[in-house]
Amino acid sequence: MRVGARNRITGRVTDIKKGKLMCLVKIEVPARSRLASVMTLESLDELALKKGDSIEVIVKAVNVLLIKR
Repeated sequence: MRVGARNRITGRVTDIKKGKLMCLVKIEVPARSRLASVMTLESLDELALKKGDSIEVIVKAVNVLLIKR
């Protein structure tokens, strides 16, 4: 699949919390950082994601905000 997003990060699924319509997929990425994605249960089923899966995170957003630490 070709996409226009340039921000790609590899990671591993660490947890999936399912609700009635949506789910929260938690992902561990290099440098011991964590990301999360909210998606429909239908999307979760289509991707066949499960804990421990190796995945690629593709980020395409209108705004990405940074805060100096």
